Amino acid sequence: MSLDKQNICVVGGAGHAGLPLALALASARQHVIIYDLNAAAMDDISKGTMPFVEHGAEPLLKEALQENRLTFTTDPSEIERAEHVIVTIGTPVDEYLNPKLRALLDLFNELRPHLRPSQTIVIRSTVFPGTCRHVERFLGNKGGQWKIAYCPERIAQGFAIRELSELPQIVSGCSPEAVESAAKLFALLAPEIIRVEIEEAELAKLFTNAWRYIQFAAANQFYMLANNAGVDFNRIRDAMVRGYGRAASLPTAGFAAGPCLLKDTMQLAALNTNGFWLGHAAMMVNEGLPSFIVESLRQKCDLAGKHVGILGMAFKADVDDTRDSLSYKLGKLLRFHGALVGYSDEFAKDPTFVSKETLLRTSEVVVVGAPHSAYRTLVVPHGLDVVDVWGILPK
Repeated sequence: MSLDKQNICVVGGAGHAGLPLALALASARQHVIIYDLNAAAMDDISKGTMPFVEHGAEPLLKEALQENRLTFTTDPSEIERAEHVIVTIGTPVDEYLNPKLRALLDLFNELRPHLRPSQTIVIRSTVFPGTCRHVERFLGNKGGQWKIAYCPERIAQGFAIRELSELPQIVSGCSPEAVESAAKLFALLAPEIIRVEIEEAELAKLFTNAWRYIQFAAANQFYMLANNAGVDFNRIRDAMVRGYGRAASLPTAGFAAGPCLLKDTMQLAALNTNGFWLGHAAMMVNEGLPSFIVESLRQKCDLAGKHVGILGMAFKADVDDTRDSLSYKLGKLLRFHGALVGYSDEFAKDPTFVSKETLLRTSEVVVVGAPHSAYRTLVVPHGLDVVDVWGILPK
């Protein structure tokens, strides 16, 4: 579907969700205003450098800059120029893992003087059910001067550029006009538009992340059972899923981490008066995997003074994002038992990290923390004790 060239403002446009969307829209020949308060990231982007790993993004960024399709600003008054305002900020939870609606309301309080009638406001952040209606009331949208839509982001971080053009886009809104406006916008990118009610869309995003988290928990529980039985879980999984569609959705075992899956699972618990037992069980399994690994090692050797290397510190494969990575929890537990812990990662940068080759050469035990693709061909020294929950290393 074609759409006349127009101004689109992405709020939080220098972040992991906002920047890939901004680049995809610019690639669709729209003019995009990137509004963000992260001045350092904005400076990098304006010079053609991605501030984080996003595969396929840098060529789109350079093209958009060459064709003057991007404007960078920290001034909220620039939002007035946009026909569509897309909100992509993070939505945190508090210390009890309950949603903090205040962050989103504070943002809209800041933006409200610069919002003009007839604009379409698209909330893309993951939100607690009922949030979008609450925002509408907060803005005082009684006359319907703004078209308020909710179109949840569902991409896999690091692969957003590809998935924005491959995945269907869920579209909902507080009015039919909002739905149609948002649908026309996202038809520039997505192969299919799925229209639902706004509360259904809010739950669809939370259910999606909770379902993935529960699937990872099933795999991790199976891994623990197999390990305790002295057998190889990855060989069992391969036998289960190969050519057998009914088991194909079972993921590999490994750390289920990052800033979204646990948070969103616990938002569902908050919705149901903390009665999401399946979600809580998944949390116990997934958050308990680092401890299981350490206790398994302690059964084989005394960790005090042992050189243990963690291979992969990002929270998932082939990205540089270490937010809420369980590799750090693993390192903390190992140090508590006296281990001398070394760290390495293919993408994340830290002055204390060493190369994977150095880590393998200097460690007595190596635990794979993130399954980066580069590890598939890694030559592991003979006799090195390796814990590869993911099954990523060559046999």
